[in-house]
Amino acid sequence: MLVRAFPAPMFATNCWVIATSAGGECIIVDPGMPDISMDVRAIVDELGVKPVAALITHGHLDHTFSITPLADGYDIPTYIHSEDRRFIKDPAGIHGPQFLEMLKGMEFSEPHDVQELRNGTELNLLDMKIRAIHAPGHTRGSMMFVVNDELLLSGDVLFAGSIGRTDLPTGDSAEMTRTLTNKVLPLSDDLRVLPGHGAETTIKFERKNNPYLKELTP
Repeated sequence: MLVRAFPAPMFATNCWVIATSAGGECIIVDPGMPDISMDVRAIVDELGVKPVAALITHGHLDHTFSITPLADGYDIPTYIHSEDRRFIKDPAGIHGPQFLEMLKGMEFSEPHDVQELRNGTELNLLDMKIRAIHAPGHTRGSMMFVVNDELLLSGDVLFAGSIGRTDLPTGDSAEMTRTLTNKVLPLSDDLRVLPGHGAETTIKFERKNNPYLKELTP
């Protein structure tokens, strides 16, 4: 599996470009802000891969800012949970007050082809089997994606040594606890975790070292 990360300049959000091999087809995950569409295009061109889909783990602007120019530019579908879809073009509804000032005067639109996901949706793209896991807590529509039973795109649910915050609109600490207990802990130790921010890790390492998972482990 070919994996390339581009941390966006604002909030260091990881935009992932994932392909089965160089020269093949790829997916783009969580293109953040400011507009990083040209940076992602440079990676795509360098690897010689062809985008076939974009995945969004949740509706926060630092994960969706560049989705419209990328998805429409490549004419590919965008996949997002139904609960967070509306925030692509109305991000003010999911951000805290300190972020709203930044959004004044800005206009947003969603890509022309948006596909809504639900828990358990399976996507067969290129040589990848992608399973969508609804993982609320950080936002109501937060998703994780298991790719070929090898990779976990964890978004802002699970980080190396930490988890996503739950104090923003539609976040919920009780939901996050249920997600960690029922959706994260049962995952295979062998999964390579590609988070929304920070370094990659593994489920095995986090199960043993992440304090938020350790306190939930019997």
